[in-house]
Amino acid sequence: MAYLRVMFSGIVEATSATKNIQKRGDILQLTVFRPHDFNDLKAGDSISVNGICLTVESFDNESIQFALAAETLQITMWNEDSLKERRWNLERSLRLGDRIHGHMVSGHVDAMGEVKSIEGFQETRFLKVQVPEFLQPYLWKKGSITIQGVSLTINKIENFVLEVCLIPETLSRTNFGALNVGDMVTLEVDTMARAILQYLKNQGVPGGFKGSETQ
Repeated sequence: MAYLRVMFSGIVEATSATKNIQKRGDILQLTVFRPHDFNDLKAGDSISVNGICLTVESFDNESIQFALAAETLQITMWNEDSLKERRWNLERSLRLGDRIHGHMVSGHVDAMGEVKSIEGFQETRFLKVQVPEFLQPYLWKKGSITIQGVSLTINKIENFVLEVCLIPETLSRTNFGALNVGDMVTLEVDTMARAILQYLKNQGVPGGFKGSETQ
């Protein structure tokens, strides 16, 4: 049976700060300030929050509430203290007929990467991120990567460190301007690359797949 899956484009619509974070059983309840133009929300909607597809539990005129469950917390290693002062990239899910200005993003984060350097060049910045070794087969020059929910093109990758260029529009619309060396960022590899390599693995193609499973 055919079905439609929630997808994003990796084009951030707004940034928002944490309003409240608290422990609730085995989950973390995250509440962020609601952007003014997020005027079509419903409980159960999907929103990409720093690249992670989260479900809207409740909302009011000022805030949106989400639950961070075990899988998300395991991959991101987030805790209450680390989320209190955080700023978030937000994107509502795509609607049928929307233009896709980035690339197809699922909101299923594969791993975290460490910011190794941020170098300015006039109005742009070059961001280098160290990625886990098992993601290497999914990454190549001019391929797509989602970092913090943002669709980006890989300039180059060497020794498990990838480089992307942040243009002024990206810097102004996202939380990248607040990144520092040593920060951890969410990573999601290209969905098509993941599908192709999984197909090759299932077909038993030698060298078609190396590394651990991703989410």
